[in-house]
Amino acid sequence: MAGTFEIKDTFYLNGKPFQILSGSIHYFRIVPEYWRDRLEKLKSMGLNTVETYIPWNVHEPRKGEFRFEGMADVVRFVELAGELGLYVILRPSPYICAEWEFGGLPAWLLGQEELQVRSTSPVFLQHVREYYQVLLPKLAPLQITEGGNVILMQIENEYGHFADDPEYMEDLRDMMRENGITVPLITSDDPREESLGAGSVAGAYPTGNFGSRTRERFQILKKFTGDGPLMCAEFWVGWFDHWGNGGHMRGDLEKSAADLEDMLRLGHVNIYMFIGGTNFGFMNGSNYYDELTPDVTSYDYDAVLTEAGDFTPKYFRYREIVRKFAPVPEVTFSTRIARKAYGRVAVKEKVGLMESLELLSAPVESAAPRSMERLGQNYGYILYTSPIRHERTLERIRLWKANDRANLFLDDKRLLNLYDRELLEEHPLEEEAREGQELRILVENMGRVNFGPRMNDQRKGIDGAVQINGHIHTHWKQYPLPLDNLEALDYGRGYTEGMPAFYRFEWEAEETGDTFLELPGWGKGCVFVNGFHIGRFWEIGPQKRLYIPAPLLKKGRNEVVVFETEGKAPGEIVFHDEPDVG
Repeated sequence: MAGTFEIKDTFYLNGKPFQILSGSIHYFRIVPEYWRDRLEKLKSMGLNTVETYIPWNVHEPRKGEFRFEGMADVVRFVELAGELGLYVILRPSPYICAEWEFGGLPAWLLGQEELQVRSTSPVFLQHVREYYQVLLPKLAPLQITEGGNVILMQIENEYGHFADDPEYMEDLRDMMRENGITVPLITSDDPREESLGAGSVAGAYPTGNFGSRTRERFQILKKFTGDGPLMCAEFWVGWFDHWGNGGHMRGDLEKSAADLEDMLRLGHVNIYMFIGGTNFGFMNGSNYYDELTPDVTSYDYDAVLTEAGDFTPKYFRYREIVRKFAPVPEVTFSTRIARKAYGRVAVKEKVGLMESLELLSAPVESAAPRSMERLGQNYGYILYTSPIRHERTLERIRLWKANDRANLFLDDKRLLNLYDRELLEEHPLEEEAREGQELRILVENMGRVNFGPRMNDQRKGIDGAVQINGHIHTHWKQYPLPLDNLEALDYGRGYTEGMPAFYRFEWEAEETGDTFLELPGWGKGCVFVNGFHIGRFWEIGPQKRLYIPAPLLKKGRNEVVVFETEGKAPGEIVFHDEPDVG
């Protein structure tokens, strides 16, 4: 039966006042087998609504190729919430931030010169329009106005902190309405007057994103809502980790509890995050202020539930606060989740990257090196190779327009590891060379920036030139390495100590359970479990163990493939039954 959701002096659900008590769960960061468990735990805390972003790059990984199955089945996630009596807030913005790769925008946008993201660029808007023409008709039947459980949808995300083009926001609003979205629309911005002003648009209700000083920030928001309801669309209860930040980020529980109580007394809330989940694959985002800070694989966020779905003290403290404002139901958790420590496993086979190139990639030749995006590659690594022709000594080298991390080799000798701002400089070498030797440059995309003006400058690999001894070196072979075809590896092809390589492990599981993979003594790389890419590791931490949900495992023989780039591979991995969050 069709219902109504209205914004007046407060929110009204089917004509009755309704307090939004929401928590964020990103379906794309959790295996589908655990969606019900996480939603049941949300309901058990007394929340009545779940919020999720919808990442464009998950649903249209290549132009015109759409994906809505498995972890991308947003319709099933919304329907499951409905089965549990929960309402849903959807944020199908083309841009989501979310500490997600490129803020949810598809990497293939960067292959087009004339495009500016998050703008009225006709090319960008046309891509958004074509995406919305596929996405929004799938969401429209889920709205409360159509008998579903979706009560609000968002236009863009924190746009007022990025730019101030009202025409852009109007275009997005109109696209949503043209494609069948009838529920109220919202915007969300940090609670400064200039941000709220720049991010607002007629026909969408303003909300705020913040993690502290509720009363003060609601007063600022009230200047834009008038006599309407006050809502924090992202109540930040923790924070995210980036590689090398020194330890797992944690919030102050008592301060956040006091802010939550103020919020519920004065208005409405969406807790960000109820559960963070995991940046599986290469989908972590990055920030860039003075330096590049890529996020770790875990998106634990010090959330209400841990990355693996465990209760935290925050859960029980918040539940007692929620109980003051709404009934807290008794919920029976229906998903059995076990933990397993499978112990130590020794490497079974290994093969070098250089020995495997022709199996994993078809080279593209060009005079100047080209970025991943210009070669149709979205994520992973790319290898540039070129023979030495004239130089007898490599005295100095510089990479132009290179991102994010480069390992340089002369044949099989490691020359340099360069990261972030080191890529902007010329580096001395003093390395003897001879004609025919191979200069090899392996570049890793560490995750595109998900916030701020650098988003239009996120091509990965080398997008300019390689300068040797002061002159530009030409004629390159480029091997895109998205690592999405590791079944093609032949472990009999050879291995070179100290070079990037693949390591294969096998172990038998009598029973499947959630487990946590540690790689003590290993350097840097990524891990695949039974063909599923569970994410990156890096010895600098803070994350030391990778979460592997039980549904990715199977009774009997299981396989792990580790790709390691630094030549640090002790040959053993360890499975624990507990995380190590630092």
